[in-house]
Amino acid sequence: MGERKGTNKYYPPDFDPAKHGSLNGYHKTHALRERARKLSQGILIIRFEMPYNIWCDGCKNHIGMGVRYNAEKKKVGNYYTTPIYRFRMKCHLCVNYIEMQTDPATCDYVIVSGARRKEERWDMADNEQILTTERAEKEKLETDAMFKLDHGGKDKEKLRKALPSLLEIQDHQSGWKDDFQLNSALRRKFRMEKKVLAEQEEKDNAVRMRTNLSIPLLPEKEDDKKLAALLTYQAPDSYEDKQHSKRKEISSRSWFKSPVGTPGGAAGSLLHKLRLQGKETVAAKALGSSHSPLIRRRSGEPGNKTEASATVTCRQSDAEVVTREGQSSNMSHTPDISRGAGVSLVADYSDSDSDAGQ
Repeated sequence: MGERKGTNKYYPPDFDPAKHGSLNGYHKTHALRERARKLSQGILIIRFEMPYNIWCDGCKNHIGMGVRYNAEKKKVGNYYTTPIYRFRMKCHLCVNYIEMQTDPATCDYVIVSGARRKEERWDMADNEQILTTERAEKEKLETDAMFKLDHGGKDKEKLRKALPSLLEIQDHQSGWKDDFQLNSALRRKFRMEKKVLAEQEEKDNAVRMRTNLSIPLLPEKEDDKKLAALLTYQAPDSYEDKQHSKRKEISSRSWFKSPVGTPGGAAGSLLHKLRLQGKETVAAKALGSSHSPLIRRRSGEPGNKTEASATVTCRQSDAEVVTREGQSSNMSHTPDISRGAGVSLVADYSDSDSDAGQ
């Protein structure tokens, strides 16, 4: 990317390299510009990153690890020959200032003011981690032979206790040495899983096509199979049972029972008329005499010698008089013969052509 940038710089006519040294010297500015505005006080502004989680004392908010600030860096002392630096920064959520400094003795950062640390530390000895050797202990190991011998015996005791675990770890790692066999086994496992997944996908597609579904199907379970076996989606009666019941109903039906047609249809009206005629015939036989159905009406007028012979046909509603002889002119004056009427009817056992006075 450097060749893409312009490397040419403007040098004024009065620029003297021996006098000014560089363009920054000519312009009397620092190379770090605003970051070095407090350099006379021994303060350099740097980009500081929060080393761990803290709680701000000003706004009581949580500030996570990795949050970056423009911090003022200055030297406040030495730990032996290692300098100790202090960083001062302003909280981005309030007006509180936070001060932290390095701790070379523990290789950590210490909060001086303005915040408190969120305790997430642990003891290295409790977690069975390797402990760092203190400086005083190092010096004693280098100068005191007896202390070194005693320290070596303690190290051998630790090794003897940890040896079974180490051997187990080594045996476990030895199983991963043959890369070809491991790769072959892994690829074989993947092929089998892929084949099983393809078969399952084919079955699911068949089920979706049969049931016209477009949703993903879950794998089958034993509980689902047992529940599905208890469900039935068929009629309670089979086809043979239905046919048997229908034949039984037909065989038990009466042969002489007239079927009832549709009330509004022509067949229904015809059957209704035939049934009424049958009832009329039965009523006429019950009411009529055993010899002749002819009935002579005797008129109440003395001068009227006209007699009519009629046949009475009984119906459900009224009695209808049908004239057998041709005296239609006198029938207009003849009162209706109905149920409950006060007309005397005399049965005629003689011939209709005989004398009326007989």
